[in-house]
Amino acid sequence: MKNDNRLRAWVLVIGILAVMTLAALGVIAVIRSSTQHMLQPVTDLSSDVGTQIAQVLHPTPTIIPDPVTIIYQVRTLARLETIQYSVEKVITAETGQGLFGPFIGDRLLFVAHGYVIAGIDLEKLGPADMWVEDAVLYVQLPDAEIFVATLDNEKSYVYDRETGIFSQGSIELETLARQAAENEIRQAALDDGILDLAQSNAEAYLYRLLRSLGFAEVIFVEPETE
Repeated sequence: MKNDNRLRAWVLVIGILAVMTLAALGVIAVIRSSTQHMLQPVTDLSSDVGTQIAQVLHPTPTIIPDPVTIIYQVRTLARLETIQYSVEKVITAETGQGLFGPFIGDRLLFVAHGYVIAGIDLEKLGPADMWVEDAVLYVQLPDAEIFVATLDNEKSYVYDRETGIFSQGSIELETLARQAAENEIRQAALDDGILDLAQSNAEAYLYRLLRSLGFAEVIFVEPETE
């Protein structure tokens, strides 16, 4: 009888411990869930603060164009563009170099991408520059010229810049590098013979066009030299 009572007592104790364990686990789960919900706003706030600090340290540039637009001149163009060059040039611009370069110097390496467009300005072609003899059309074209020599700002960039310990950097240095790059790109196209190619392409295009108008032959003559 005593053994039965002891067994029942142990079963009761084990049951009570099991119930208490389950209850404790439930309380822990509730506390964990509540803690997560309580910490979530803090986490979101920290994230927002971090984003705001990043925006302060690295602000996004704002471009505000002047609402007033002034048009100085409008011209009618009759340009026949016959060739385009794409040129890449590396420009080094520097100031304050020499013995004191590490202290007051400023140096940058600019990678310039640009293009040059050349052709014939047909506005310079007058009635006296075209005549017909024996069903043959003679044409004296104006000399080819460069219409555009400019940088491609989307592809051009400052590759490297070094400033001295006491130098804040010249605000004009990159501007001077860009100007020099445009001149170098233009000169590179000229050295490669862009004007001769533009002249030949213009003659080839106009030859087909004028022949389609019914002329038996079209001959291009060189301008008379004084």
